[in-house]
Amino acid sequence: HVQLVESGGGSVQAGESLTLSCAASGRTYGRNCMGWFRQAPAKERKAVAVIDMDGKINYADSVRERFTVSRDDEQATLYLQMENLKSEDSDMYYCAATYACGSSWSNSRVFTYWGLGTQVTVS
Repeated sequence: HVQLVESGGGSVQAGESLTLSCAASGRTYGRNCMGWFRQAPAKERKAVAVIDMDGKINYADSVRERFTVSRDDEQATLYLQMENLKSEDSDMYYCAATYACGSSWSNSRVFTYWGLGTQVTVS
């Protein structure tokens, strides 16, 4: 199993920045592919940014050039650097991990392990 714990969320003004962190533990094989998803109440989780072990990265169009995803496998930590935040970025953000994602990187059902989420509010 893999355990994921997010941190770094908070309330900021539009135009400001936040960096989310996701501390991972457990089987390394289960986190070959890791990413960030967002979810509003009563809505489906949407992919924000995903990175695999080879460093291949995919972003949602809405965050491209504003958000940067990275991973430090020695520290077993996933990051999401968010810049120039907008009110529409407000959501609960979840860290996710799975064995492989490939072209299905944006499909939340591909991901096996999830954190409990961290709230991002932009006003």
